[in-house]
Amino acid sequence: MAASVGHATRQAPLPEVMQGRWVAADDPSSELIIEGGEITCYGARVEYDYKEISTVDDVPVVNLKVLDPAREDDFQRANIVGLAFPPGGILHVWNVKSGDEFVRPGQVLEQE
Repeated sequence: MAASVGHATRQAPLPEVMQGRWVAADDPSSELIIEGGEITCYGARVEYDYKEISTVDDVPVVNLKVLDPAREDDFQRANIVGLAFPPGGILHVWNVKSGDEFVRPGQVLEQE
């Protein structure tokens, strides 16, 4: 069940559990850095206008948005547009083309 926190400005911080430096689980040279409301992914700052922060089944979820409908399609293809942090220590990020998993530097993932 979702409990929406609603719209938050770009300046508002993402959830505390998402803050800091992350590396791609399959390529530690790829970084995701979250500092307050700023997000840098694969070396590029994510240029969004606002975010929707919610909790779905106790999982923090952030959806990044732009105000200009004319920019929406390009934004969704060029940037990450969503983040979720379910139990297990893996930060999931996605856009309309793909998704990636990020872990803390040095974190060892359990083999399934």
